[in-house]
Amino acid sequence: MSGSLHLLCGKIAAGKSTLAKRLAGETGGMVIAEDAWLSTLYPGEIASLADYRRASERLRIAIAPLIVDMVRRGQAVILDFPANAVASRAWMKGLADAAGVTATLHFLDPPDEACRARMHARNASGEHPYQVDDATFDQFTAHFAAPRADEGFAIIRYG
Repeated sequence: MSGSLHLLCGKIAAGKSTLAKRLAGETGGMVIAEDAWLSTLYPGEIASLADYRRASERLRIAIAPLIVDMVRRGQAVILDFPANAVASRAWMKGLADAAGVTATLHFLDPPDEACRARMHARNASGEHPYQVDDATFDQFTAHFAAPRADEGFAIIRYG
């Protein structure tokens, strides 16, 4: 009995975490959210892209066996980590392969202006663990790579 692995691809404030919660309700699955883990493990320590990469890599190494085990045991896992770069998706594909499933990649693709508006509203609400400014949005967006069909995922695109 194998579970399922759901991945989320989209720029900052594209709606990934909102979709993750919805998917959890629909599948009965568990959401594993990178932002929640990083803000708890590294409070106030992530101030740059380099800081994020360092902390994220440590978390990925630690949590990978848990994710694979959960899926192998029949659990639906919604991985709320940004699948925004080929290297990140390759790591996620490795998890799916180790668990013996084809991961579903949910690609959220709203226009940048919509993401920025959501980002500003999210910042104003104070409910998100990270405050992101326009320069940071631009920096992360410069590294964004849309998923390709040949990466080995079942892709669902949201406009």
